[in-house]
Amino acid sequence: MKRKRHTPEEIIKKLREAATLLAGGQSLEDVCKKLEVSPPTYHRWKQEYGGAKVERVKRLKELEKENTRLKRLVADVSLDKAILKEIAEGKW
Repeated sequence: MKRKRHTPEEIIKKLREAATLLAGGQSLEDVCKKLEVSPPTYHRWKQEYGGAKVERVKRLKELEKENTRLKRLVADVSLDKAILKEIAEGKW
């Protein structure tokens, strides 16, 4: 199976389609083949995005990016602080 990155919107759309197909009596394997994803990917998506709306998922992804950026900034500031502390103590 070819690897592809799916956007949150595509994932939610595929999960809704999977729900209708499963309700129609198709097996999980058949649904996964039709959606072109593996069963573990389907279960991971269902756990992460199940019942979510597109706007909520977009906001969550934005917050995760911002959180990563802020963690990087805090690490840089902590490093700068440690360097300045060593210089002030005369260990350089």
